[in-house]
Amino acid sequence: MKYATTVIIGAGQAGLAMSRQLSNRSIDHVLIERGEVANSWRAERWDSLRLLTPNWQSRLPDYSYTGDDPDGYMTAAEVTTYLQDYSDFCGAPVETFTEVLSVRPDNYGYRVATTAGAWRCANVVMAAGACRLPIIPRGAEGLPTSIRKVTPLEYRRPDQLPHGGVLIVGASATGVQLAREIQLSDRPVTLAVGEHLRAPRTYRGRNIEWWSDAAGLLDERYDEVDDIDRARRTPSPQIIGSDHGALVDLNALTELGVEVVGRFAGVYDGRARFSGGLPNLCALADLKMNRMLEAIDEFASETWLDGQVPAPDRPAPTRIPKEPRLELDLKAAGVRTVIWATGFRPDYSWLHVPAFDRRGRLRHDGGVVDAPGLYVMGLPFMRRRKSLQIDGVGVDACDLADHMEARLHRAAA
Repeated sequence: MKYATTVIIGAGQAGLAMSRQLSNRSIDHVLIERGEVANSWRAERWDSLRLLTPNWQSRLPDYSYTGDDPDGYMTAAEVTTYLQDYSDFCGAPVETFTEVLSVRPDNYGYRVATTAGAWRCANVVMAAGACRLPIIPRGAEGLPTSIRKVTPLEYRRPDQLPHGGVLIVGASATGVQLAREIQLSDRPVTLAVGEHLRAPRTYRGRNIEWWSDAAGLLDERYDEVDDIDRARRTPSPQIIGSDHGALVDLNALTELGVEVVGRFAGVYDGRARFSGGLPNLCALADLKMNRMLEAIDEFASETWLDGQVPAPDRPAPTRIPKEPRLELDLKAAGVRTVIWATGFRPDYSWLHVPAFDRRGRLRHDGGVVDAPGLYVMGLPFMRRRKSLQIDGVGVDACDLADHMEARLHRAAA
């Protein structure tokens, strides 16, 4: 049996940021990682993936990007190197290639069973990430066995797919990026679009992330929004990390030849069916985008930036077919692959603590779980709108480390 005040599960950006904040407070801890540092970036990303945020925004506690391309976008391999370098810089106490088998309460606090032995600790920080298990929509079971089913965790490049049509379900950042890449590989793509968030890569001559950062839009806290559950379900914006400013909204994809259809509703007798609500979904996405751009314009006016940047240049409204397709005969259309770009959920199958609601969701208040000494990191809008970004985990970790430090002081007193 090994002992530590805190066990952190996961050594990605969230776990490493938490480790640094605990070290700054002299709280002893260990990180348990199922693979190597930044394992998901090493093994679960497609080849052409780049961060959606520019390099200058890759900020972690006491560490930031110092390369010669601040406005570029890191590849998955570069993110891996960046996080490994950060781990080395921090001297993070990581136990690699160690799988967590279970976490259970005991008289000391928690017992963490792993493939390399057990730990006892007062606190557990779950930083294994929100993207562990792909979400497969209802109706998927009707797909013919002859069609290949792929998730973004398995996809690497177009040439691993059979030649023929590809149905991509989901039009957030992942779905639209894969649609563009696969369409350009001469595999005709049909994109099933549900709720989505539209955003330009640049606006008024500057990166949209620059505006969001400068205007404080990404710093909005979880306790400042009316419906945090809905805010946490907001899809990632339709942008791409690209040095050449490529657009990946529905207008750009349609120009490339991608066929856009409504929300996936299931497969019956070899025919994929789609809802007729595509016009409403696109109108709502346009409305939300323009509200965001209006907030940016207001910020520019209030801070006297209006005279330093170009005039507002709003993207054109989303163009959709007059009569979007409602069903697709998969065999007749030559569809040989379906890609589920429909999101992910965390994996807490090893957590044996009564901290879940009736729907199986972890109960937490900004990362402080409804169980003494249990914390979670790296979830969407966990404490701030930027909680999923590399730039967001540091301030979240600072808040949780303060909470943990106060808890330990109370226990000692």
